Amino acid sequence: MVGRASAANSPDVAFTNTFISRNHFVIRKERQKAVLYDSGSRHGTEINGVRAVAHTPYPLETGDMIKLAKGLTVIQFSYSFGDQTLEMEPIRLAEPGDLPSVQPTVDWEKRECVIDGKRIAMSEKEYLFLQLLQDHSGRLVSIPVIKQAVWPDRNPGPDGSPDVTMDELNALIYRIRKKYGRDTFPIRAVRGSGYIMDNQST
Repeated sequence: MVGRASAANSPDVAFTNTFISRNHFVIRKERQKAVLYDSGSRHGTEINGVRAVAHTPYPLETGDMIKLAKGLTVIQFSYSFGDQTLEMEPIRLAEPGDLPSVQPTVDWEKRECVIDGKRIAMSEKEYLFLQLLQDHSGRLVSIPVIKQAVWPDRNPGPDGSPDVTMDELNALIYRIRKKYGRDTFPIRAVRGSGYIMDNQST
């Protein structure tokens, strides 16, 4: 249960924002999937920009953005991998001093990213995935195309594309976001279809 804490209410994930309902939404495990149900919250729940209908099931995928109370609080959902856990980050307005003085840059030839003066080398799969999305910046790249580009040596599965599970793909994206930061590569998931890297200058 996710909601606003009070003397009589202790949700599993608690917030103090008065625009968040005491019982805002619940996430249940159903058939090995995490499924979100808005509990009829007063100010609503959005999943990837779409307002959830109360008491209706919404299966979640890694990277889904959940907004409470018209975006006053944002949660990014992720399935856990090993010692990794769900990430929950309240939204806040950035102050001028919060912004880095030097924006992250990517050297595709050297396969590295420079963040705050620190050089971070890309693994082979990170490079193949990020270069593919960069080459199609602003456009949807389908899951079969991603599998073919990133795992070309994998044997074909039942659908003809490389036999790669969604857990493997989700884990790769999770590692990229943790390693380089969320703003360096603005990757958006399109549920059940693929991924988009928003247009950027890097």
